[in-house]
Amino acid sequence: MKISALIVDDEQPARDELAFLLRGFPDVAVVGQGRNGIEAVNLIRELSPQLVFLDVEMPGLDGFGVIKRLLERKITLPFFVFSTAYDQYAVRAFEVNALDYLLKPIGKSRLETALDRVRRLIEESQSASQKLDRLVQMMAERPPSTSGKIVVKTNGRLVLVDASDIVYASIQDGIINIVTIQIEGQSNFRTLEDLQGALDSRIFWRIRRSHLINVNRIKEVMPWFKSSYQLKMGDRKQTEIPVSRNQTRKLRELLNL
Repeated sequence: MKISALIVDDEQPARDELAFLLRGFPDVAVVGQGRNGIEAVNLIRELSPQLVFLDVEMPGLDGFGVIKRLLERKITLPFFVFSTAYDQYAVRAFEVNALDYLLKPIGKSRLETALDRVRRLIEESQSASQKLDRLVQMMAERPPSTSGKIVVKTNGRLVLVDASDIVYASIQDGIINIVTIQIEGQSNFRTLEDLQGALDSRIFWRIRRSHLINVNRIKEVMPWFKSSYQLKMGDRKQTEIPVSRNQTRKLRELLNL
C-alpha cells in the first residue's frame, strides 16, 4: 500500500524538487500540493493524506499555524515532516510532534531516512488499528448486553436484568441457565466463557466448569468433604453449589478462611 503524501510550500521550485525526489520512492504517492497554510488545512481535510511535507515559513499561516488550525477544527492529524532553509525551528518542530525536520535543499539520502521513520510509524499504527478492529469485531459477535444488563429468556419473554442481580449461572447440555434474585431463565450467550467475559471479573467467579457465581450473592459457606466447601447462594431456592478442588484455595483467600 502506498503512502499518500501532500507537499505544502509557498515556493513552486521547492515543491517541484521535492515531488521529483519522491518519484524515486515507489511506495509514496503525492496526492496534492499546496501553496500556503490555508490551502494546507483545506487539502488535509479533503484528501486525508498520511504524510505532509510542510514548509515552516509561509506568508499568512505558517507551518505551526497549520497544525494549530487543524487541532482547533478537530481534523485528524497526519504525520508531518517539516522543511525549511533554516534550522532555528528544529526544536519547536519536534515539540509539535513532527516526525522529522529537513533542511533545504533536501538530499535524497536524508529524505529516505525521513521516509523510513514514516513507514515504521505507519506500520505500527496499522498494527494497532488491526488489533482494535479485531476487538470491535469480537464485541460485535458477542450477544448483546446493554449498560451492565444481560438478556434473560423466561416464559417466552426477553427480560433485561442488571448484572448485579445475577446470583449464579450454570450450563448443562450446552444451555446456559441464569438465576437472579427474582427470575430464572436462559441466556443467549453460547458459552459460559462468553457470559463471563461480559461481566465484571472482580465480582463473577467461575467456581467450577459448570457454574459462574456472583460473590456478592453468597449467603453461606459450608464445609464439605475432604476440606472442600459448598456455597449456599442468595436465590429464592438457596441453591447449594460445591466449589471445585482447584478453586478451593482461591475461596479461602477470598473469604480469609
